[in-house]
Amino acid sequence: MAVVDELRRVRGTGKVGRRRSAAHRNDGKAALVFLAPWFVGLVFITAGPMVASAYLSFTDYSLLEPPQWIGLDNYTRMFEDPRLLNALQVTFTYVLVSVPLQLGAALGLALLLDRGLRGLSFYRSVFYLPSLLGGSVAVALLWRQVFGAEGLVNQFLALFGIEGQGWVSHPDYALGTLMVLNVWTFGAPMVIFLAGLRQIPQMYYEAAAIDGAGPIRRFRSITVPLLTPIIFFNLILQLINAFQTFTQAAVISGGTGGPADSTMVYTLYLYQKGFTALDMGYASAMAWLLLAIVAGMTAINFLASKYWVFYND
Repeated sequence: MAVVDELRRVRGTGKVGRRRSAAHRNDGKAALVFLAPWFVGLVFITAGPMVASAYLSFTDYSLLEPPQWIGLDNYTRMFEDPRLLNALQVTFTYVLVSVPLQLGAALGLALLLDRGLRGLSFYRSVFYLPSLLGGSVAVALLWRQVFGAEGLVNQFLALFGIEGQGWVSHPDYALGTLMVLNVWTFGAPMVIFLAGLRQIPQMYYEAAAIDGAGPIRRFRSITVPLLTPIIFFNLILQLINAFQTFTQAAVISGGTGGPADSTMVYTLYLYQKGFTALDMGYASAMAWLLLAIVAGMTAINFLASKYWVFYND
């Protein structure tokens, strides 16, 4: 009887194991069904266009005729294109000036909001709103009016007897208006900074205050070191976003990059080459150059982060 019972138990265990295996297979099929839209998007929206763009970057393609293979001509042509070199200079100036100012404004507002103001949720929403609207065509049009010859900026300066000018139409100041617009959209990094500040233990500040450290010393010795991972995260995100800026420059300059190519950011010039001049092969090569630049800047920041970013260890 003992042998029979053992055989029944083994058979029962086998049946349970088979049922579990069938359940796992069904779970796997269900997972594939739910992941199918993502795989379709990856192939047809991300990976497919990237492969096509890589191929087109080695061709002469006008969108109207079949692409003709020309090898590295598009890439060598970049070094002889003065407008592309100017676009790179404008873009790097825009990134290197506006991103630090934007992060500084975001951190400053986060420090103020972290002091326990009443209506914190309201202020946080108000300051975050520009990040949602800053990349829209409507805000870019509004910005163009604000900095126009008869805009609000000049009206404000007139109160102090200062004669204004058309800021967006002057080559020396047009790019600065774009930078101010980018700085104004500090809401997203501000919210991230605020979350990081809330994670710093208060006992560090209390111990420093007992030792006689003032607000500036506490900020330098406690806040900044413990916030460096958040600063690094925001820096990477905003660098990538700044290199890809397009709408503001296109709308404020009327799509020309003017005056005198002073607002001709890289993506705007890429758009002109691809969809205005119909030089899609050259535009594809420009897109891959932009990818290489962004990847290089990101890699440099990751390599340098070990010298100034401090984690728990």
